[in-house]
Amino acid sequence: MSEEGGRGRAQRGRGFGRGKSNPPEKRVRLPGQFPPEHMVYKQPRQPGGPAPVPSSEQHRPMYRGRAVTHTAPTAVGSQGPSSVQQPMSELSLTEARGGGEPSRGTMRQRPFEEFIRTRPQTIVSKLGSAGRRVPLQANFFELQTAPNWSLYQYRVDMKPDEDRTSIRKGLLRAHSELLGAYMFDGTVLYTVKKLNPDPLELFSMKKGKEDKEDTQVQIIIKSTINISAGDPHYIQFFNIVLRKCLASLDLQLVGRDYYDAAAKVSIQEHKFEIWPGILTSIRQHEQSVLLNVDISHKIMRHETAFDLLKECKQKYDRVEENFRQSILGTTVITLYNNKTYRVDDIEWSMTPNSTFKKQNQDVSFVSYYRDRYNLHIQYPDQQPLLVSRPKARDIRGGRTDNILLVPELCNLTGLTDSMRTNFNLMKTLADHTRIRPAQRVDKYQSFLSRLTTSQAARNELETWHLKFSNKMVEFTGRVLENESVVLGNEISVKSDNAADWSRAIRGNGMLQKATFDRWGIIYPRKISRDTQSFIRTLINAANGIRYTIAEPIAYEEIPDDRSQTYVQAIEKIINQSSPSLIMCIVPNNRSDRYSAIKKKCCVDRAMPSQVVLSKNLSSKGVMSIATKIAIQMNCKIGGGPWSIVVPFKIPAMIIGFDVCHDTTIKGRAYGAMVASLNGNYTRYYSAVTPHSTGEELSNDLSIQICKAIVQFRKINNALPSKIILYRDGVGDGNIPYVFTHEVELIKAKVQKLYESTPLPLAVIIISKRVNTKIFFNRDNPPPGTVVDDVVTCPDKYDFYLVSQSVKQGTVAPTSYNVISDTTGLTPDIMQRLAYKMTHLYFNWSGTVRVPAQCQYAHKLAFLIAQHIHKQPNLGLSDLLYFL
Repeated sequence: MSEEGGRGRAQRGRGFGRGKSNPPEKRVRLPGQFPPEHMVYKQPRQPGGPAPVPSSEQHRPMYRGRAVTHTAPTAVGSQGPSSVQQPMSELSLTEARGGGEPSRGTMRQRPFEEFIRTRPQTIVSKLGSAGRRVPLQANFFELQTAPNWSLYQYRVDMKPDEDRTSIRKGLLRAHSELLGAYMFDGTVLYTVKKLNPDPLELFSMKKGKEDKEDTQVQIIIKSTINISAGDPHYIQFFNIVLRKCLASLDLQLVGRDYYDAAAKVSIQEHKFEIWPGILTSIRQHEQSVLLNVDISHKIMRHETAFDLLKECKQKYDRVEENFRQSILGTTVITLYNNKTYRVDDIEWSMTPNSTFKKQNQDVSFVSYYRDRYNLHIQYPDQQPLLVSRPKARDIRGGRTDNILLVPELCNLTGLTDSMRTNFNLMKTLADHTRIRPAQRVDKYQSFLSRLTTSQAARNELETWHLKFSNKMVEFTGRVLENESVVLGNEISVKSDNAADWSRAIRGNGMLQKATFDRWGIIYPRKISRDTQSFIRTLINAANGIRYTIAEPIAYEEIPDDRSQTYVQAIEKIINQSSPSLIMCIVPNNRSDRYSAIKKKCCVDRAMPSQVVLSKNLSSKGVMSIATKIAIQMNCKIGGGPWSIVVPFKIPAMIIGFDVCHDTTIKGRAYGAMVASLNGNYTRYYSAVTPHSTGEELSNDLSIQICKAIVQFRKINNALPSKIILYRDGVGDGNIPYVFTHEVELIKAKVQKLYESTPLPLAVIIISKRVNTKIFFNRDNPPPGTVVDDVVTCPDKYDFYLVSQSVKQGTVAPTSYNVISDTTGLTPDIMQRLAYKMTHLYFNWSGTVRVPAQCQYAHKLAFLIAQHIHKQPNLGLSDLLYFL
């Protein structure tokens, strides 16, 4: 929990979602239960929950997207053929019929995106021109031959109903000559020719079991909608074809993506495996349809959730509390169908011996898994059931009920905090997952070769007249000029080609130095000598960057390292000495102690604090650590170590916003906003608010932006000349809501402050989770590389920016999507401004992946959601206390 090391915790802990509020709690759906037959769930218009819409027809919901794997204990309702032609957004290759749970072996459903043009109408061209032009490549392959046929989509029902996808496919396959080229997932059928009559009735014989007679099955094929070339859903069909090709390459479906189990790497000493995987997507880009290919890795641990429960029973007295802390928010993978689930809750009142209704009979989980999968639960009375709630994506796909999971049948995935702090484990992991650019390019080419040489995959592509280029796309990008960093005494220093100025700050000192003559320190008695030595090192390190840190005015030696002991010592120092900052030396990174310290300093008292791990007091790099701590503490009490020249006559306000989900309160998330207050971009106003719905989030954000503008006006005697909001924490599914609701709400409230003056506002959605990779001569491109053509989207005002330099692996660009802009800034200025802002994260003397304001917002949201769980003291709102 220490805060001294460079980028710190903010670089990893987003693990609780991308800013989408948890959907409202639903009733638990057990194996064999059906959803209400009178409800059809439409596409939600805002994050945070679905809007059930009654339907006058007795039909089950249908959803568009990838097909589904066999789910865990859950079921989809059984109904007859629909008499209503469904809108395009509700149709899919999914398993939406019923009788029982979806059958094993099909692909997992994924709803189609809601296609929306976010490119502002005022933007004629989004292309910039600044910078040095360079030849680049990206991990895309052009679709060279695109079919010109129309697609016909049909709903397929069978009488008597058959819920096994493999059987349904076999029954329809008997009529393949009549159907021609087709794609069928078990419910929805695509063909390239129109079928007559409509509806079309066919008959197939289903072989009887053992001594039972064969059964005649009536197949009813009813038209739903036609898809013409140019329709966005036409391209989505290409993705369905491609996924069928992936399934033929001996790849294994895990969750939503395919992995190569044959190429897995087993790390026996750390009890996990690394499975290499492939991510693919076909989309319309600026000039052509492109196939995006990327490499992924899945960490498959050897232990189950039940193993974790047993470990908690051995280690702790409060088993339920500790198991809850350990398991909630993690992702597990089921042993019976390789499907992944996020664990949202624990149902302690139920065990695998609990029963549910299946076909009007009471069935236990034990018997269900034994009969269905031949899996024998060994400890049915010694484990509760895990609960996975539907995400917004699931709700759009039709799953609205909770799913119950048996811990013994769920393997853990991902890394724990203790695993992350294991240096040897992380080094081993990095050796296998941090792929150098040249090696990554070779893997892309190898995959495409595998795709086009596999007989089954090639036949499938030829059936649909699809052919891809065997070379990655090539295009021209630009590298922006290295920025000048303003340091002590207003000296400007050019950052180097790696966008780093660590040496320069040691020679020139910090730009704005806060007086540091009143601070206290708390430390356990057993490390008293190391603490005294570190204080001397810290003072010397500060002198090395021309900063004066006085001796502490309060030393508090404590007898033990209990949380309450630290809290009492903090209160004592504040009451007796009124310091400007308190440093706490802690023996390890125990979360409860760190949380107690931060709650005391950030909520009960408005006191900046610095937590330092004792192991760093005497490590080999102690001088470097001490220098970073000195810079960090200067920021926490109001200083600013450096700046970037941004030539606006009247300062602009740059805002970052991000979201993290609370780890203790179900359905609650914290949205953090950090806004600049001066022209040097060294002073900030911050605010954090809890929310449980997207509407609350948007309303709180608009209110906090107004408060920040009022604070800006007090300091500058003027309103901001421009307002640039970098909005992080937005998943693809929530972009329509942000675009149509949140932006308009912000405009309406902020316009009142500007009265009759036109509002100069730009809202930019940023995303680090993109599968685009950019290469320069089979290597990483330099920092400042901008791409705004070829691989960008024609319906967006978007660009990619590579702002960092990485020493290991392949650098990842950040996506910027300008969804609203009334600032009048040109694309060049918009791109250069984003790059400038990546230089201003004061925890690191180099550039970061996102504008600093977003990095600050994430750091703050993470602190509150993970450790404090309350809104911070307003007395800290103008300090970077959360660094």
